[in-house]
Amino acid sequence: MKKKDQAKHISTKGIVAGALIAALYTVLTYATSFIPTVGGVFQFRIAEALTVLPYFTAAAIPGLSIGCLLANILTGAGIYDVIFGTLATLIGAIGTWALKKHRWLATVPPILANTIIMPFVIAYVSRLPESIPFFAFSVGLGEVVCCGLLGMLLLFALEKRGAFMKK
Repeated sequence: MKKKDQAKHISTKGIVAGALIAALYTVLTYATSFIPTVGGVFQFRIAEALTVLPYFTAAAIPGLSIGCLLANILTGAGIYDVIFGTLATLIGAIGTWALKKHRWLATVPPILANTIIMPFVIAYVSRLPESIPFFAFSVGLGEVVCCGLLGMLLLFALEKRGAFMKK
């Protein structure tokens, strides 16, 4: 295969992988949006487990970001949540990709990005700036559970499957 054809093939594979990740994130979020603990102050968004995927492929960065954007729009999130939630997911995905040589740190960037950004959004929207520490705790707790615990379980499960995605 010529280098030009090979580059085109890899690019197509990356686009497809990103689109599949976006679709999976969106569907998981939408399908679980009826669970009371998924939204509100204590957020347990199951799709956050997918934020470990940049550990395996850079295609997950736009995939997760687009998936978060679509999920927030489809579930009726406010404009600030749509914008800053997507930004937090993008920052977390880039951080995970940057730490791909450090498996045990793969979930730290999305946890931190959401724990730092989203409490300010919630406080602004709810007009409760004095509650930022509480919102940081509640968002952080949800991220540790969904991204940290579920995400690491997903990472280990995918690692056992072998090189299904190239780094």
